[in-house]
Amino acid sequence: MGWNEPEGQDVTFWQFHFKDFRRAFGFVVRVALQAEKLDHHPEWFNIYDKAHITLSTHACAGLSELDINLASFIEQVAESMT
Repeated sequence: MGWNEPEGQDVTFWQFHFKDFRRAFGFVVRVALQAEKLDHHPEWFNIYDKAHITLSTHACAGLSELDINLASFIEQVAESMT
């Protein structure tokens, strides 16, 4: 899996595709619980079988250790669900 870092923006994003809505929603719920635990909340958009997640830390105007940790967790969850 690869995260995309748009040029000129201090964010990273990825769009995940799942088999169906149930799996996409389950993924979003698992990520939400971890984000709450870390007190670090991504931007995301979920529709049917897709979840688009954007990570950034506004306090440092870029990516922080929290973003990296959450990205790693997100990748593990996505791999286990696809």
